[in-house]
Amino acid sequence: MRRQVLLFISVLFVSPVLGQVSYSINEEMSVGSVVGRIAEDLGLDVERLKSRKARVFFGDSREYIELNKDRGVLLIKERIDRETFCGQTVPCAMHFQIILEKPVEFYRIIVEIVDINDNPPVFEKGDIRFKISESAVTGSKFDLEGAVDLDVGINGLQTYILKPTDNFALKLHNQADGSRNVEMILKQPLDREKSEHLSLVLTAVDGGEPQMSGTMQILITVLDANDNAPVFTKSVYKATVAENSPKGTVVTTVSASDADHGSNGRITYSIRNTLDNVRHLFEVNEHTGEVRLIGNIDYEKSRNYQINLRASDDGGLTDTCKVIVDITDINDNYPLISVMSETNIISEDVKSQTVITIINIQDIDDGENGKVKCTINENIPFSLKSTENNFYSLVTDSDLDRERASEYNISVTCSDEGVPSLSSSVTLTLQISDVNDNYLG
Repeated sequence: MRRQVLLFISVLFVSPVLGQVSYSINEEMSVGSVVGRIAEDLGLDVERLKSRKARVFFGDSREYIELNKDRGVLLIKERIDRETFCGQTVPCAMHFQIILEKPVEFYRIIVEIVDINDNPPVFEKGDIRFKISESAVTGSKFDLEGAVDLDVGINGLQTYILKPTDNFALKLHNQADGSRNVEMILKQPLDREKSEHLSLVLTAVDGGEPQMSGTMQILITVLDANDNAPVFTKSVYKATVAENSPKGTVVTTVSASDADHGSNGRITYSIRNTLDNVRHLFEVNEHTGEVRLIGNIDYEKSRNYQINLRASDDGGLTDTCKVIVDITDINDNYPLISVMSETNIISEDVKSQTVITIINIQDIDDGENGKVKCTINENIPFSLKSTENNFYSLVTDSDLDRERASEYNISVTCSDEGVPSLSSSVTLTLQISDVNDNYLG
């Protein structure tokens, strides 16, 4: 992958990274809202921002924030939805740089996106139905669908309430991924002759202000005789899948057994996940328990998945297990080279070690696949120096002489350490301007 870049470079003296400024804003702020008074916080006046062509640099990311040089402030350029930007990641932060020219300087900017309570808990279904035998013993468990709340922290889902509680109690189980399994426990035997149908309401409540909630109706038909619930052979299954695995790849096979006969012993498998996109990536064969890949997985988006599975018999009894799927990385991303200056002329009398431009390198692969080294062509009076992680400075390495060479084409090549290695390159065209340094003989 190669592209030609024409640069306009003047004499620059730079201290590449001068500091970091952090701000905190609420999500959903209106376009034009002030994020921070960046000129004041950087100790610069507005005229210096203008004369030094200050700008924001997001790399290849979407630009939600813009710099107003007339006011010296950072403004919301596009509405920011924390749930879209970060999902369930906490804390949620946006990273970018402020770039100044003449000399080239840049500052790291971190903007924390604070959650507001703008999403109520939501159940995927409005109701769920069970067929439960009147012979079901006290303590029998019935797995319920959990609700989804896109907010996080105190604004997220906090608890559940079940009403009425004549026959059933609610039990919550905290999971390692932060979610909760919700079970309905039989605390008093059912009597089909007394009541063949029961109706309960499960309410999910968040902790925001004002508080929001969602409900799901539980409809129960009381049947005769189902003495045994399904039981998975394992509570946790583990599997590993490469990120380039094709659709149809078998991840693992789960198995449950039921000691009952006939329809009460017939098991159906299903996926319980509602919080994430697991159902778009994996499916389970309802009869065999075979778990297959049905979507495109990307290590850079998620390194592992938890698939929550349910085994149900026809009598309404259930058991649950989870499948932990680890995604392995492959070297599928080229290094991305961003040149952070816009001029192409330099005087022949500049001193050695003058910074010409700063180059930013990004490779979103992991481990060795994401480690990048950059080089330039040999036998030219320039060198490439690593200033910090992902940044390089192109500097003069010896004296320049326009009479000897009036133009240089500097090829920057960046290669990762994956197998096979992937590389990208750009060519910087640099013109040498003349000074009066030769006497008449």
